[in-house]
Amino acid sequence: MTPEDLKQKAKDLGFDLVGVSPLGPFPEAVFYPKWLESGYAGEMQYLERQKAAKMEPASILPGARSVIVCAMNYNSSRPYTQYEPERVWVSRYAWGEDYHDTVKRKLQDLAAWIEQNSPQRTKAYVDTGPLLERVYAKYAGVGWFGKNTCIINQKTGSWLFLGCIVTDLELPYDTPVADRCGTCTRCIDACPTGAILEPYVLDSRKCIAYTTIELRAEIPEEDRAGIGHHLFGCDICQDVCPWNRKAPYSSNPAFEPRHGLFWPTIDQLLDLNQDEWQTMTRGTAAKRAKIKGLLRNLMVVAGNSGVRKLLPKLRRFLKHEDEHVRSHAEWAIQRLEKSDEVNGAAGPKPALNSAEPSGARF
Repeated sequence: MTPEDLKQKAKDLGFDLVGVSPLGPFPEAVFYPKWLESGYAGEMQYLERQKAAKMEPASILPGARSVIVCAMNYNSSRPYTQYEPERVWVSRYAWGEDYHDTVKRKLQDLAAWIEQNSPQRTKAYVDTGPLLERVYAKYAGVGWFGKNTCIINQKTGSWLFLGCIVTDLELPYDTPVADRCGTCTRCIDACPTGAILEPYVLDSRKCIAYTTIELRAEIPEEDRAGIGHHLFGCDICQDVCPWNRKAPYSSNPAFEPRHGLFWPTIDQLLDLNQDEWQTMTRGTAAKRAKIKGLLRNLMVVAGNSGVRKLLPKLRRFLKHEDEHVRSHAEWAIQRLEKSDEVNGAAGPKPALNSAEPSGARF
C-alpha cells in the first residue's frame, strides 16, 4: 500500500482532504492542559477525562506510528448567517445529517480498507474520540490553526469536518502548512460575545456555540442578549473569515438543510409539539442539545427578538415541565414587555464589514 493509494481511496470515499501526521509530541499539546486549567472548557468535563489519552495517543493503540487525518467539506450554497427579528439561526453544520454518522461511516470504510490491504491495525475517531484532532490536522498538512481556533485550508476554507485514524501503519508524514491569518482579526472583532480572548485562545464559556449546545443549566442572564437569534451553535467567526470567501460548496446531499432547520421563524418553532421537534432534529447534530435545551434557547431568541406579538405563545411556556424552559420564558416575556416593537431588544450583531464574504452567497 502506497501513500498515494491511501489518499486516493480516501478521496474516492468522499473526503476532500487527507494527510498523515506523526503522533507527536507537539508544542500545541502543551497548551491543552493549561487551557483546561484556566476553566475555558466550562462544563465539558469529558475533555478533562480524556486528557491523558489526548496527551499520549499511543495509549489508544499501542505501537501506533501515524495518524491519518481526513477532512470533509460541508459548506452549502445557502447564505451565511442572516438576521431577521422573527427568525432563528441554526449553525450550518447542523442543517443536514449528523456529521458524526456521515464522516464516521466513511472513516470506518477507510480503516477497514487499510486492514484488508495490510497487516496493520487501526482505530477511527470523529470528534468524540480522545484525540487532539486539530493538532493532527495541522501536522498532516490539512490546514493551519485560525485565530478563531478552526482549521483553515487555503483552497477549501474552514467549513470542514475532521476525522482521524490512528494506525501502526508506517507512512511518510505530510508537511504542516504555514499560518496565513497574518494580521487579520476579523473573527475576533466579529464575535458578539468576545469569546476569542486573543488569537488562537477561545473561552468556551463565552462562546454562543457552547452556551446553546453544551451548557445544560441556566444561561446566565448577562449572557443572554449576546446570543441574539442563535438557536443552536454559531458560525460568525467563520462567516467573516476571508479564506471562506471563495470556499467551494459540498456536493454531499447529506449536508443539505433539512426542512425546518434553515432559518425557521420563531413563531413556527413555538408551535411545534414534542413529536415534531423529534422529527425535525432526529439524525442531525441538533439533537445533541435535546428538545428541552432547544426550547430554552428558543425562549432566549424570542426574548431578544423584540417581537411583542410572540407574547401569547411565550406565556404558554410558563407552565412547561422543564424548569429552565419556564425560567427563560419568564425572562423573555419580561424583556419583550419592556421592549419597543420597532427597535426590538435583539442582542448585538457581529461586526460585519466589506471583507465579510456573505455578499457572494445571495
